[in-house]
Amino acid sequence: MPTLPPSFLVRPIAHRGLHDRAAGVIENSPAAFAAAIAAGYGIELDLQLSADGVAMVFHDDTLDRLTGETGLLRARDAAELGEIALSRSQGGDRIPTLAAVLEQVAGQVPLLIELKDQSGGLGDAAHDLEQAVAQTLAGYAGHVAVMSFNPLMMGAMARLAPDVPRGITTCGFDPSEWPALSLDTCAMLREIGSFDAVGASFISHDWHDLENPAVGRLKERAVPILCWTVKSPEAERQARRIADQITFEGYAA
Repeated sequence: MPTLPPSFLVRPIAHRGLHDRAAGVIENSPAAFAAAIAAGYGIELDLQLSADGVAMVFHDDTLDRLTGETGLLRARDAAELGEIALSRSQGGDRIPTLAAVLEQVAGQVPLLIELKDQSGGLGDAAHDLEQAVAQTLAGYAGHVAVMSFNPLMMGAMARLAPDVPRGITTCGFDPSEWPALSLDTCAMLREIGSFDAVGASFISHDWHDLENPAVGRLKERAVPILCWTVKSPEAERQARRIADQITFEGYAA
């Protein structure tokens, strides 16, 4: 089981890069990643899959919130997506591929990569995104780790890229906030019971829920506890009582 490199625990991790929409630096953009590198922060980013099987750096399922386009990202191929400008980007940034971001970062800071669920309900689905990520990461020399809310995707990464450290993105799984999931599924995920089964070596947990007993049990095992998404110095102070590292946005952590 690959372990999380110590570099992930040294400096805070900028959530979707060091973005500032008011200043024209958009989340998950080359400008946001450049700002994080310049400040010495680690970088967290999100991946979705294009129609032609390319890992694209983008958080949402749809294009509506962050671009002038509408509809599902996965309905467009990588070439078309690469021509779509991120709204309000001062530098005219467009949707990047994972390969382009790896070239930009080039090992300067650690990369925490979240694979977005492709099943629609944290269930099983074709593992095309995992395959694309594994192929793209092959040969990358920088410190990198992958994670997902969907444990099945991390199980696929264990098979496809066994040497890449993997973790589970977790939270309290309040059923009211996860209407697509059954009560039993929420309860199972809340317990982080798949941690060992998928060969995870860390979690990234909602900082509001760090007192969850399941988090405590992993901490007793010296499992690195990362957390998301801290948005103030006071929240950081609270989170660090339990978490080994934070993912942050909106202030200088």
